[in-house]
Amino acid sequence: MKSNRDASKGIIYYTDNKLSEPIFGIVQNQIKSAIAGLHPAITITTVSLFPINFGANFVLPLKRGYVTMVKQITKALEESTSNYVFFCEHDCLYPPSHFEFTPTKDDIFYYNANVLRWDYPKDRLIKYDRLISLSGLCVNRKFALDHYQKRLSKIEELNLEAEGRREPSWARTWGYEPGTKKIKRGGFSDDDFETWNSKEPVIDIRHKKTFSPPKVTLDSFIHKPNNWQEVTLANLPFWDLKSLFRLK
Repeated sequence: MKSNRDASKGIIYYTDNKLSEPIFGIVQNQIKSAIAGLHPAITITTVSLFPINFGANFVLPLKRGYVTMVKQITKALEESTSNYVFFCEHDCLYPPSHFEFTPTKDDIFYYNANVLRWDYPKDRLIKYDRLISLSGLCVNRKFALDHYQKRLSKIEELNLEAEGRREPSWARTWGYEPGTKKIKRGGFSDDDFETWNSKEPVIDIRHKKTFSPPKVTLDSFIHKPNNWQEVTLANLPFWDLKSLFRLK
């Protein structure tokens, strides 16, 4: 019997095509570089609002928003054939060690907790306890697909898409990260989650067109996070962002 370590892994990448260069191209190149030479190979399935030349690309010509993102994720999960998938977003830099992780259980959402938010293009990154996001998720594909199909069905059942807001209040109430918020707290499901830490950090680039608020300052939080830390580019492990983005 094969172990999870022998199972196939893939990337699902979703974008609203609103991100400009150089971030858009640098992130895609970094993903390709990070998985180059891995065996077995990691496949890339992408879903965009306009065609892109990245991975096996599928296009959903929809309006940017949370419901569209759910549809993109669902489509990517349907088209991927991998046992396990990494959720990759168009404004996050992933180190090679991120893709070395393999889930040990098929009914748990796993999040990489080694993440730094970059107040782009400033010389400032932040982190704090329990900084996890959808962009750091690795999970059994069929388990994730079942979750997102149910989420999409509930949206359609309640006609929530008619609200038309890009980031509706009910989406925040449900929680963007599956498994992190139980039903009794308003979450969508009672699924569980765990965290892991890659050797090098994932860089979450917080720019002017982020889907959710950048939240890179303490005063942007209603409930202040624990263990707030700030890091300069020069003190950043693994990454040379100045050179990568040609910053002075």
